[in-house]
Amino acid sequence: MADARIFLQGKMATQSGKARAGVWVLEHEPQQAKRPDPLMGWAGSGDTEQQVRLTFPSCQAAQDYAARNGLSAVVVPPPAKALILQSYAENFR
Repeated sequence: MADARIFLQGKMATQSGKARAGVWVLEHEPQQAKRPDPLMGWAGSGDTEQQVRLTFPSCQAAQDYAARNGLSAVVVPPPAKALILQSYAENFR
């Protein structure tokens, strides 16, 4: 099992711009299962590494960081873009 995963961050769904798209992210995999808090009912665990999310300019930089720190990381390839070509008039059919 891998300690972390590396993936390409996509465009934010709530924004039309691509400000933080194209950034590679390293996230630690959960080491403990989440459990509900008895008082509030929120899900949580004692695993603080899940809160850490590191960004890198390239996939190679993220892989180098994981190798330097002894993490076994899995690279998740970005999905292929589906380009739909249509004319403006097709919006009204």
